[in-house]
Amino acid sequence: MRTQVVIIGSGPSGLLLGQLLANSGIDNVILERVDRDYVLGRVRAGVLEQGMVDLLDEAGAGARMRAEGLPHEGISLAFDNRLHRIDLTELTGGKRVTVYGQTEVTHDLMDKRAADGLTNIYDAKNVMPHAFDSDAPYVTYEKDGTTHRIDCDFIAGCDGFHGVSRRSAPEGAIKTYERAYPFGWLGILAEVPPADHELIYANHPRGFALCSMRSTHRSRYYVQCPLDDHVEGWSDDRFWDELRRRLPPEAAERVVTGPSFEKSIAPLRSFVAEPMRFGRLFLVGDAAHIVPPTGAKGLNLAASDVRYLYWGLREFYQDKSRAGIDTYSARALSRVWKAVRFSWWMTTMLHRFRDTDDFGQRIQEAELDYLVHSQAASAALAENYVGLPY
Repeated sequence: MRTQVVIIGSGPSGLLLGQLLANSGIDNVILERVDRDYVLGRVRAGVLEQGMVDLLDEAGAGARMRAEGLPHEGISLAFDNRLHRIDLTELTGGKRVTVYGQTEVTHDLMDKRAADGLTNIYDAKNVMPHAFDSDAPYVTYEKDGTTHRIDCDFIAGCDGFHGVSRRSAPEGAIKTYERAYPFGWLGILAEVPPADHELIYANHPRGFALCSMRSTHRSRYYVQCPLDDHVEGWSDDRFWDELRRRLPPEAAERVVTGPSFEKSIAPLRSFVAEPMRFGRLFLVGDAAHIVPPTGAKGLNLAASDVRYLYWGLREFYQDKSRAGIDTYSARALSRVWKAVRFSWWMTTMLHRFRDTDDFGQRIQEAELDYLVHSQAASAALAENYVGLPY
């Protein structure tokens, strides 16, 4: 088999890239190591920047998001037993975010790809990129006991942190930067209405909490917990009690409880791999970078990578120019590091750290107070939250 671009990974970044390329007449094949249902079963982020919303529209997969997504014009910071609203739209000249689950994004992109008759190969085992330092790269994989080969012009590694793409880079070619945080997020999904129509980020002596949602009837809640905690130790009743303890009374009394249907603990980390290009192999999304979910940047960073790579490949095929692909890594990393900084800042400002002394605690409190009472500081948060320009 031959195609122009092989995309490894059928998460939202791989599907979005594939659809945008196909819409521009660029042939591509997506390889995925697991089956379609497994991909759709992943529970992930749900806050989309305007830039990603626009990309989904451009891909032709934004209709359901426009109909069912929840536009949000602000967020609230909860501390000192009060809610403090940040008006994103007013502070950014009309920008906002849209709450729409990553699972739904993936479903819409899968449906669009299927409707267009594009090729996805699921249950592709032992996927391996080859010869990407030459003008004739190819990818091999195994399916149904047979080894297959796809020749191509370029390979896009959209296969996540544990995927093969980054591991295939030449030895010593990657420099990594990492920060592991000494706590995790215990999260639940429940079929209950959210505590507020916008997200609430809470700083409390007992730890961080987040009130989010996937829809007007499905809520996503988190509380900061030790890394060595186990889900089995958290009954639904214990979770709801702890969540309400960390919220101001006006928010706590609006929390509607109910049985959870998903519960998990996720560690928090910041991770960046440089560069993001190796000859004709490009890293996209989580294959190159991870951010803590505090700033809602993970999925959105993957979308900005997709945009830079899509533009570069379209320029290569339509204009016979290598400028876009040659600058892909530098352009993507410039935006990545700004989002990493923002996510790190949100995380350190809102969470309680065991080794923080009284001085550090008062600095955190002063930062929050300054943030909500300074228009300039609030505007900086809002600008980053809705998404920096591509």
